Amino acid sequence: MAEQNTEAKLKNLLKQEKIQLWNPPYTQDQGCGDEQRETQHLQELAERYAPLLCLSVSEVGGALESIRVQAVKRGKGNRTFRETQVATLELLLPRDCSRVHTHTHTYTHTELINYVHIIGKDFGLKYIKLILNGKTLCPVRRLDEQGVKNHSKVMVLKVSDAELKQQMSEEEQKKKEQNTSLQRTQKGFQILSQRDGSEDLDNTPFLEIADQRGNPLKIPANERKALILAMGLHEKGRSLMKKKQYDDALCHLLQADQQFSMCDSALLRSVDNFAVLQLDIVWCYRALEALSCLDDGRSRLQRAEECFLQCYGEQRERLLMIQGNTGREEVLFLRLHLLQSLLAYIEGNDAQARQQMSKVDSLYARLSLDSEKMAQLMALGFSEREARLGLRACGGDLQEAAIHISSRREREELKQREQQKRMTRMANIAALMELGFSRRDAARALHHANGDVNKACEILQDAALATNNNTDAAAVSPEKVEQLLYLGFDRDASEAALSRTGGDVQSATQLLLDNNGVLSPTSISPSTSPSSEEPSTSSTSTGDTHEDDELVSEVLEDISRHEEDYLDLTLEEESEMMNTMMAYLSRGSTHTP
Repeated sequence: MAEQNTEAKLKNLLKQEKIQLWNPPYTQDQGCGDEQRETQHLQELAERYAPLLCLSVSEVGGALESIRVQAVKRGKGNRTFRETQVATLELLLPRDCSRVHTHTHTYTHTELINYVHIIGKDFGLKYIKLILNGKTLCPVRRLDEQGVKNHSKVMVLKVSDAELKQQMSEEEQKKKEQNTSLQRTQKGFQILSQRDGSEDLDNTPFLEIADQRGNPLKIPANERKALILAMGLHEKGRSLMKKKQYDDALCHLLQADQQFSMCDSALLRSVDNFAVLQLDIVWCYRALEALSCLDDGRSRLQRAEECFLQCYGEQRERLLMIQGNTGREEVLFLRLHLLQSLLAYIEGNDAQARQQMSKVDSLYARLSLDSEKMAQLMALGFSEREARLGLRACGGDLQEAAIHISSRREREELKQREQQKRMTRMANIAALMELGFSRRDAARALHHANGDVNKACEILQDAALATNNNTDAAAVSPEKVEQLLYLGFDRDASEAALSRTGGDVQSATQLLLDNNGVLSPTSISPSTSPSSEEPSTSSTSTGDTHEDDELVSEVLEDISRHEEDYLDLTLEEESEMMNTMMAYLSRGSTHTP
């Protein structure tokens, strides 16, 4: 990272002085054999720039030579592309597959489709996924059709055998998607998003779509499905981040980003989920050492900051008015400014990097917790998470934190009781629907029965019997009976036939003829029974099969049910990154040439 910082500063100096290292006198024409003059001129530049950067002449000379070699190589690549259409990709490889993190790779016009296989073979990677500007490249489409150009910077991610199946053709993918981690996650949340008032949604706080006050948002059905899918994929990605499985996490987070793009921009500005996702994506880039490769890191942080300010207020005033404190959300701004500092440093802007780090230091001082206070709260029976979030919410005040946590527990218990009531009511409605009654009738009967499912069943059965009797009376009218009597059929048989055919004289006549005019009387017509009035909405008829339930349970299994889980950061990773950044920033200010 220090090398990138130095090169960025030197490139700015060279640009200001309009010095082109790929041209004479710094690079002689091929075959002239005057390498000594090249070295001399680079040495003079190094001696002039070293004091400006507070670095040694040898370090600056090495960086200038690296810039020169890159520029010459790029120039050759451009000439080759113009003459032969053989292009060059700059590949950011996984850290554990090569000592050199960045490689160049050329491909010909005919290799545009098979590039995944070619790159994997060249670098000994069995299964890979390619990312360009935060978007996954499709392996069955040409590179040039996806915006890949000569010298494009592409990130290479290793994926598991299961993840590879996601990249296969659509026909193969449909057959094997159940074995794909990402596809299973996506399908699970798709099922969840299509359930109307599902108890699963009531029991998963992270899927509750609400504003900062906690009020449910009214969202069109299509956007609601996309939003639930986006939030589910985001949570799955976050759970993988906790396990430091950043390759897989990034795949899920980028999928979530695509789903969020299907939602109205005004909706995204009213909740902080989208901003947190942008922050998490760039945090993965950092973990994968990909910030210098992907140009959209800065734009994602910009979107995150704008969204946070929209949701929380310029000075967090909106958040303070709604929640009474801002301490828990400050961890998001700590991460934001830390990543902004890192990006500024990589781009050679040390002043801006230090400015952001000063914000980070201030936030870290406020968010760091007293271990004794943590222990005291935990001794009162509170969890480590409750203690951490409570102290941050109350600015480190022990007594206020205990009151805050207790009040929150009371609200959570009340909320859980309400959720349990809804779940019980839904289970009762489902039980009545299994008997053949409609959802609407079942809900009304339960309301009139004050939630007593047995009493509701009696109400529904009485109503169904009354409806059937009225229907029979209309079906077996004297006029219709007289028509059948005129045809020579017996009165009892005529009434039974009309009852069974819903009063259709022609059908009743055919029924009597088929049975030689003999039918036993009946009082209830199958056509008006509760089960035929509306088909049973059992799990099979609605698509909620046992397999679907298992899939939903699978995708929810390792996702936190705590709605503030995304704010519960221990700051261990942040502390390590802060120390690294301070070491890099102090390097330039203390080093002497």
